[in-house]
Amino acid sequence: MYLTSPKPNLKNMKKLILSTIAFLSIVSCEDRDDNVYVPDNNLEIQDFIWKGLNLWYYWQDEVSDLADDRFSTNEEYAKYLDNYPDPFNLFDALSHPEDRFSYITDDYNDLLNSQQGIFKTNGVEFGLSYKNGSSNEIFGYVWYILPGTDAEGKNISRGDIFTGVDGQTLTDTNYFELLFGSNDSYTLNMADYDNGAFTSNGNEITLTKIDNYTENPIFISKTIDYNNQKIGYLMYNGFTAQFDDELNNAFAQFKADGIIDLILDLRYNPGGSVNSSANLASMISSQSSNDLFIRLRYNNKIMAALGNSATDYKFRTSINGEAINGLNLNRVYVLTTGRTASASELIINGLDPYMEVIQIGTTTVGKNEASVALFDSESYQYDDDTLNPNHTWGMQPIISRNENSVGFSDYTDGFQPEIELREDLDNMGVLGDINEPLLARALQEISGVAAKAIPQITRPVESFKDSKIVRPLKDNMFIETEKVKLKNF
Repeated sequence: MYLTSPKPNLKNMKKLILSTIAFLSIVSCEDRDDNVYVPDNNLEIQDFIWKGLNLWYYWQDEVSDLADDRFSTNEEYAKYLDNYPDPFNLFDALSHPEDRFSYITDDYNDLLNSQQGIFKTNGVEFGLSYKNGSSNEIFGYVWYILPGTDAEGKNISRGDIFTGVDGQTLTDTNYFELLFGSNDSYTLNMADYDNGAFTSNGNEITLTKIDNYTENPIFISKTIDYNNQKIGYLMYNGFTAQFDDELNNAFAQFKADGIIDLILDLRYNPGGSVNSSANLASMISSQSSNDLFIRLRYNNKIMAALGNSATDYKFRTSINGEAINGLNLNRVYVLTTGRTASASELIINGLDPYMEVIQIGTTTVGKNEASVALFDSESYQYDDDTLNPNHTWGMQPIISRNENSVGFSDYTDGFQPEIELREDLDNMGVLGDINEPLLARALQEISGVAAKAIPQITRPVESFKDSKIVRPLKDNMFIETEKVKLKNF
């Protein structure tokens, strides 16, 4: 779960900066802000990192080097920054031990694109897992193929297995360079799995990545006629605000079809927009616009400056001026895996006080935190005239935790399913097909009748990494700009 960069009132931003780093009051004629000390240009990136984290970081008051009184003079502050010529090292040094998700990049353009669902890909979305009995050899297994990519036209599909790249066996020490390195093209060495062993089948699939691919997160939306019941099925792979209207249209079709139950497939959804999560929750449930979906908790400085309108996300009745196509359901079935995270988990947590949420699959990631994209400008926002033209560093630190309407937020170990069912390497099935194991189990739970017996799991599989880890937002969730405006003191 991540937040788009906040656009606070600049007067209030300056007040916050002055109140938290009052020691930095000596002014030079080159300073961007007439009230805040800025070190030499060779430390401007480090200065941006420290000040941004000092103001916004959720654990600011628990990191001693981010304390408001950490430095007694400007010279001491500059000397501290000078100890970290590599900005990545400074960011790491200022991170809290509990922080699993904050991120920094030397090219914020990738970060901006990722917020829009834009990234480089060859079209194969996959998980990585360890081979049986091996401590270092791994294999990849295909989740799904993105439409309009190089992979779409190749002989590769869901459930296919690969154990090597360009003739090199995959291990936990070389996979990153082989799959996510600078090479835009590579060849996957395919394999079969039989009786506990992986063997090469001689097939090789050469794939080429394309830049600026935009993923539509609505991967499958369909109404299933099952045992004389109409059941909606939505496979939703990312909370991307640009597709909220299309998502609302999908629910309009569900309404027109007269569905009585919904299966929400979030098994490969790593998160995204908090606002999109609230929109989706409003399409599912029957809550009024006065009901709280989720509340965010920031550090003490930000909480003091924000009003409830910025911390509370309520259910809503419209999107971009159009009525939300709410289903008014009293239960929802959610399919999850160990890659379900962030804004996906918000759906489970935010809906739970109001309706029955039946989770099928495996335990989720456990990310109850939100982050924000910060840029080197007075407002820390990208579209600010004061954006520093000298570099392209940006960061995505954790700045808040969430709780639902009854105050529950303790799910850092993930949400455990009511019905545990792992994906099966021997039977991955076809996504959206009524015999795909997770979907079949949900249909069985809804109707009490199975089309045929669900096969016993013979090779349960769970990924430890996947193809989405290299995207800047990874499993973050974000809040839209207008939600994080600092109010008058």
